[in-house]
Amino acid sequence: MWGKGPPAHCEGPRIRMVLEGNPEVGSPRTSDLRHPGNQGSCDLSPPGEDAQPGEEPIKYGELIVLGCCEEGGEETKAQRGEVTGPRAHSCYNGCLASGDKGRRRSRLALSRRPHANGVKPDVMHHISTPLVSKALSNRGQHSISYTLSRSHSVIVEYTHDSDTDMFQIGRSTENMIDFVVTDTSPGGGAAEGPSAQSTISRYACRILCDRRPPYTARIYAAGFDASSNIFLGERAAKWRTPDGLMDGLTTNGVLVMHPAGGFSEDSAPGVWREISVCGNVYTLRDSRSAQQRGKLVENESNVLQDGSLIDLCGATLLWRTPAGLLRAPTLKQLEAQRQEANAARPQCPVGLSTLAFPSPARGRTAPDKQQPWVYVRCGHVHGYHGWGCRRERGPQERECPLCRLVGPYVPLWLGQEAGLCLDPGPPSHAFAPCGHVCSEKTARYWAQTPLPHGTHAFHAACPFCGAWLTGEHGCVRLIFQGPLD
Repeated sequence: MWGKGPPAHCEGPRIRMVLEGNPEVGSPRTSDLRHPGNQGSCDLSPPGEDAQPGEEPIKYGELIVLGCCEEGGEETKAQRGEVTGPRAHSCYNGCLASGDKGRRRSRLALSRRPHANGVKPDVMHHISTPLVSKALSNRGQHSISYTLSRSHSVIVEYTHDSDTDMFQIGRSTENMIDFVVTDTSPGGGAAEGPSAQSTISRYACRILCDRRPPYTARIYAAGFDASSNIFLGERAAKWRTPDGLMDGLTTNGVLVMHPAGGFSEDSAPGVWREISVCGNVYTLRDSRSAQQRGKLVENESNVLQDGSLIDLCGATLLWRTPAGLLRAPTLKQLEAQRQEANAARPQCPVGLSTLAFPSPARGRTAPDKQQPWVYVRCGHVHGYHGWGCRRERGPQERECPLCRLVGPYVPLWLGQEAGLCLDPGPPSHAFAPCGHVCSEKTARYWAQTPLPHGTHAFHAACPFCGAWLTGEHGCVRLIFQGPLD
């Protein structure tokens, strides 16, 4: 039961069981295998062969972090519609506010490594719990330890798999983590400061990709630490499977949602599931950290699809396949759409000034004088002005001068992370209340997609900045006024 099917690299896992005593007895170790750690790059050669200079790397797919603001304070107010004047805007909308640096970035391409570093289960030992640390002293041996009681533990040793590449994701900045992710707080703010406690595991999950076509990617809960071990303590949810093997869940869990109909114009949100340490699929627990697991979902697998969402209890990632990214708009297309929108010379219906979306190259500074602003309840687009406050309805409520609807009034920003878009349609809709602009189908899909929050809550959120969506639909069609001439 190592994943549904089971996964290709674990088919018919010939687990040899060693009862009691020294785990080395009758169980050849794999410490003599010296394969590279988690260092990127890739090749086109068959497993075991070195890459040839100048060859294009094979890309398995890309992980994209769903947005969160890197700055709090005024920006958080803007995301909630509490804007009283031009504010700075800084989020994962295409790049981290502090810049993409090393393994901490807003997106990561998973490419074929020069040498396979995948692992697969090999030998299972039943030993005394006090002997676990001694049994796991070999750093060259990957293993998973299941503590069943103070006196009984099960260790599953893993051996090198020349057919797969392994990529690890988590909060830790240690070298074995390929993609470093940090928490994002509700409504788009970043969890910062010494008092902020992260809910993302240091070694949250691992993805194994087949080195041969069709380059299938599978996800598993938990990652190996600096000692090449995964520990599931006495309080962790764990169990013995019907075929005598072991499986378990991490403290806060790894949730996955596969979209119905793929990630395309016809997509619809799927059902959130939990992935186990061995890659099996379960229904959600009653709460995120409950010890009682959900029910096994036998007709679903841990294979990632284009548009699959991965939630790590503090950050949500989107998986895009190379084929799926070919259907997504390019940065050149997004820029052409911006220029086309500006070429239409939309005007403020009251001030009669010409509006224009700013160039992404100028960065997320305070909105300029030509920045379009929108009343998110009705969709009427204006230039910035200071009238229409209705403080009796709320401290930041504004009344639209055209239709008299009262609601938040925010600047419009074009979504710049092309991988989050379902289609290359024109930027016609904005998320409420943050004001990020994208195509209609992209806006409606994300507005209907509940993202996990906390122990058992779900909220739809803007994929570009992470702000919780409000209103009946979560997005609004933009109504521009053309030039009078």
